[in-house]
Amino acid sequence: MVFVIFFLAAALTVYTAMKLSEYADVISEKTTMGGMIVGTILLAGATSLPEVTTSFSAVVIGNIDIAIGNMLGSNLFNLLILAVFDLLYRRRQLYHQAGRSHLFSAVLGLFLMLVVTLALFLRIDYTIIGIGVDALLVLLIYIIGMVIISRLPSAPEPTEALMGDGPETETNEPAKDMSIKKAVIGFIIAAIAILLAGTVLSITGDQIAVITGMGSSFVGSFLIAATTSLPEAVSVYAALRLKNMNLAVGSILGSNMFNMIILAISDAVYQGGSILADVSQSNVYTGIAITLLSAVLIWALLRKRSASLWTYSIPSMITVIGYFIVSYLLFQG
Repeated sequence: MVFVIFFLAAALTVYTAMKLSEYADVISEKTTMGGMIVGTILLAGATSLPEVTTSFSAVVIGNIDIAIGNMLGSNLFNLLILAVFDLLYRRRQLYHQAGRSHLFSAVLGLFLMLVVTLALFLRIDYTIIGIGVDALLVLLIYIIGMVIISRLPSAPEPTEALMGDGPETETNEPAKDMSIKKAVIGFIIAAIAILLAGTVLSITGDQIAVITGMGSSFVGSFLIAATTSLPEAVSVYAALRLKNMNLAVGSILGSNMFNMIILAISDAVYQGGSILADVSQSNVYTGIAITLLSAVLIWALLRKRSASLWTYSIPSMITVIGYFIVSYLLFQG
């Protein structure tokens, strides 16, 4: 029954995430907010809801390695999602079609990850009002960064068609026919459904891990992280089918930043001191991997359009290979 419930929850997540992206696309098309802002803030926040319940629940039951591993593993898996879809759509060089404003989100995400990785390495067990000083620093950097990003001008949506390059694409019909009010209400309902389905995925994924006998670090960083990141994967695919590149890229970059906030807030729930000082040392390696692959993503966004598909695909291929190397190392550990 655990496997049946898992796949039913996965199916519901796929359907709901598709609807979530559709509503987000309408909001980005019919409001002053572009796909970059809607993806980075609204869609990223909604698709990260399963991580919220998973990490908070893990902290409450005393398993902080699952809580932190889930956050870090989710960020790593999100980078894999973007790399895989970039390879599928490599003929149109998606990183170049997305607005340049995404560079600010990518740099902010890299900086947040650097702070978290450094905190995991130094293990400073110092708290203020019961919250680790490192977690408070992450929260402060995020707030300042998002204020800056929200004031950036909306990036223009790409007009170049994607037909024939990767999975079949669709036109932006929902944005033409749906009202703002219906889109907002639908978005809220879909977000709640994503939260419930993602929670079920997390619970059943953990039970499957116990049944199959996989290690705790691997479970937190990869199995549960992958299941709770399923909404992000589906949302990116749906955004690409709707030809909204900024929504697709923004949802991944925003989700990775939002996950760092969940990590910081998890410290407030944890009552044993600084959560980043108490978790397993193996999380440092995941943090280093995310930092390096985030730098690779920034490199991909900065590069000029390439005439060679092989040359263009190098950053995404590095990300895919890096993900599986880290997965193998943690599994062996």
